[in-house]
Amino acid sequence: MATAVETLEKLERRVKLNVLMSDMDTEIEKRLKVRARTAKAPGFRPGKVPMKMVTAQYGAVVQGEVLNELLDRAFRAVSTEHNLRVAGYPRIEPKGDENVDGAIVFQATFEVYPEVKIGDLAGVEIAQSKSEVTDAEIDKTIDILRKQRVHFHTKGVHDAHGDGGPDTSAQNGDRVTVDFVGKIDGVEFSGGKADDYPFVLGEGRMLAEFEQAVLGLKAGEAKTFNMKFPDDYHGKDVAGKTAEFTITVKNVEWAHLPDIDANLAKSLGIADGDIQKMRDDIRGNLEREVGSRVKAKTKTNVMDALLKVAELDVPKVLLQQDAERLAEMTREDMRQRGMNVNDMPFPAELFNEQADRRVRLGLILSELVKMHELRATGDQIKSHVEDFAKAYEDPQQVVKYYFGDRQRLAEVEALVIEENVVNFVLSKAKVTESVVSFDELMGNTQQS
Repeated sequence: MATAVETLEKLERRVKLNVLMSDMDTEIEKRLKVRARTAKAPGFRPGKVPMKMVTAQYGAVVQGEVLNELLDRAFRAVSTEHNLRVAGYPRIEPKGDENVDGAIVFQATFEVYPEVKIGDLAGVEIAQSKSEVTDAEIDKTIDILRKQRVHFHTKGVHDAHGDGGPDTSAQNGDRVTVDFVGKIDGVEFSGGKADDYPFVLGEGRMLAEFEQAVLGLKAGEAKTFNMKFPDDYHGKDVAGKTAEFTITVKNVEWAHLPDIDANLAKSLGIADGDIQKMRDDIRGNLEREVGSRVKAKTKTNVMDALLKVAELDVPKVLLQQDAERLAEMTREDMRQRGMNVNDMPFPAELFNEQADRRVRLGLILSELVKMHELRATGDQIKSHVEDFAKAYEDPQQVVKYYFGDRQRLAEVEALVIEENVVNFVLSKAKVTESVVSFDELMGNTQQS
């Protein structure tokens, strides 16, 4: 039997639970009899082991099982009786000093879900992002695709693509192959020497002073120069020190980009090599990506706004659980990348800020969905999957992949619910249009 619910602080509650010894004894005896039917012991046939021996062998385990189940039953009863929405699991401890005749007294400490108060959304200002895909973005994307297919030819040597022009010296964009050796105080240092080392000038693969020294040299020419390593250079043995380098250029190659023609279109999956189809295909892909990023940016603005207008306390147990989940996800991600994380500390506290945002938003969204019936419909889920599948070569196969697994479909459902919430908030709030440049939206990933 349970006593009244005691409020500790904010969301924390405490209740006493009484477990009747008679209930325990009855259930333990029943379970031991069941165990006795198949119990084995040396010198006895299965099922013929004396009850005293069965009790000695299984009594402690059965007692623990029964006690846990009776406590769980008692706690669920008090939760139902007082209409408690329990967050996480209760911490149950014995109160031996308060035992009563025929019963053992326990104390359950737990947290409840908070009351979520959402302010007036009509007074909220939210920037809704907008971005356009123009011909310039398509041209820039084609240039990037061409650079990804670049091939090099030795300067001054004529072939089907020409000879690279009369200037055979190394310039930005050229690929050079060099031998080099570096010395500090006349002594070679680890990592300071290489033979037949290729790199493209202007890509920043080498330190700027090193590349500057190579610029203008021709195949067969050498140069000696001093170079100071940055103070924060990753090689601690040479960081901040000045080395003398001698470089010898072995080869200088100019970059030949493929022409914008049928061959390029075919290499990008346009079977008939039609260049306009290639541009239309690129436009469609970019517009899908832009749409996705614009949606994500607007969603972030909506979530930030909800965090400002909502009032709630966060259950510590949910915060701790999510922080631990984030820590484990990070550890697994690093492990997948081939990093050894076995001895690396991952205190969950590092993820408290991120976990706090996630838990708060989860509670806010749950309240909005319940209040305004924003659950995902079957048609919405189907439409979302089909739209996502359009980006793949075989959309129908992608649709089957999602609808063939409940877990994957549940993930889509969660995304649709988020979209429903975003659209609902936007319909109530003061929405301003925020034009974002293509490069800014894409994080400059499209820049050459």
